[in-house]
Amino acid sequence: MLQNEDTITAIATPPGEGAISIIRISGNDSFAVADKIFSGKVRIIDAATHTIHYGKIRKGEEIIDDVLVSVFRNPNSFTGEDSIEISTHGNQLICGKIIELLVDSGVRLAEPGEFTKRAFLNGKLDLAQAEAVADIISARGEASLRGARNQLDGILSSKVNFLREMLINTSSLVELELDFAEEDLEFMSLEQIDTNIVKVLDEIEKLLSTYSFGRVLKDGINVALVGKPNVGKSSLLNYMLKEARAIVSEIPGTTRDTIREDFTFDGIYFKIYDTAGIRLTEDSIEKEGVERSRNVIKNADVVVFLNDINEGLDEELHSTLLNLTDDHRIITVLNKIDIFSGEHLKKPVKYISALTGEGIEELLISIKEKAISSQSYSEKTAIVSNIRHYQSLKRAKESLLNARETVKTRLSGEFLSVDLRDAESALGEIIGIVTTDDILNNIFSKFCIGK
Repeated sequence: MLQNEDTITAIATPPGEGAISIIRISGNDSFAVADKIFSGKVRIIDAATHTIHYGKIRKGEEIIDDVLVSVFRNPNSFTGEDSIEISTHGNQLICGKIIELLVDSGVRLAEPGEFTKRAFLNGKLDLAQAEAVADIISARGEASLRGARNQLDGILSSKVNFLREMLINTSSLVELELDFAEEDLEFMSLEQIDTNIVKVLDEIEKLLSTYSFGRVLKDGINVALVGKPNVGKSSLLNYMLKEARAIVSEIPGTTRDTIREDFTFDGIYFKIYDTAGIRLTEDSIEKEGVERSRNVIKNADVVVFLNDINEGLDEELHSTLLNLTDDHRIITVLNKIDIFSGEHLKKPVKYISALTGEGIEELLISIKEKAISSQSYSEKTAIVSNIRHYQSLKRAKESLLNARETVKTRLSGEFLSVDLRDAESALGEIIGIVTTDDILNNIFSKFCIGK
């Protein structure tokens, strides 16, 4: 266990009124500091690990609150250090007074993510698992929660560590041959080295292929509702949300700005953007709305191209969309089927009524399937959902492709060794075996205080 000089504290529960609030303390002086302000039947410094004790927090003779103190002795705690959690009544004034007492007793206020950072530094979590803690806290849908749980359970870490060990075993023999170059010994043939590299490359490719699915699990689906004015985009948004969020009017150009609303469907988090109708206009405000619509379309995972079935497909707008996004991201939809009596088109389009809701559930299913490319994975499959992990895997892949080229051209073992070590380093960055203070500070600064 690493020794941290500072003992830290923070409120671990969200601000506001509630039944309880929890104050965390971690570090070598946790128990001694707690005993300065806590009075109960047992002194905290003498308490057994994983026990809970009732008592009072006092400032001199003044009783601040009745509390429960949970005791966790190192190394069997979240941070790997001596830690306690004080459960108080959920009042911010009470919490503030207790924090003030702790600071006066020599405890430092924790930085964002510092508890989890200490858990990583003390070997309680690897870096990928530590990042999963933040993902669990911020998960907005059932699927994103399952994905974060998958990563926290170490499924991705185990796979990455296994691949890294395969490379280490191979590179060790390559480097051993370099040490005995004068004896002309061969510890592993070039064919076997290439076979090993291909095995790792195949597994990295499988991990990379899960990223689009994993990103959707983590971040949700960005969906742009697009169509010329008055085709029913706002009505569709309102129906999805089950509330009148957007103004609906027969006057074209009512929506002049991009409206974003979020909801979950079938466990997936949807971020829906109702865009301003794209058309030529002299209105300066509407022009800005149209430009924002274009930016939303460029960044959308799925574009719902909405048309009025009574007017048919807007071919001109469709051509505009193809200049802004890929065709495979577009779902063409014909709205207002509740007031249409003609024949349906033979083109592969979706038919809905934003007024009655007919066809909307099927549309949402299509959006979900298009965003995740109809992929599905078991709960035990390693899934990549973090852009940092994805970029590290790509670097590892590039280094291994260079290594294969080195084997093919039979260059010196020094070149092969460098390529293999670069790949090992890239994989090590994912789980934190290879890292820098800048990477750590960037990751944990995004955590909430108290975690």
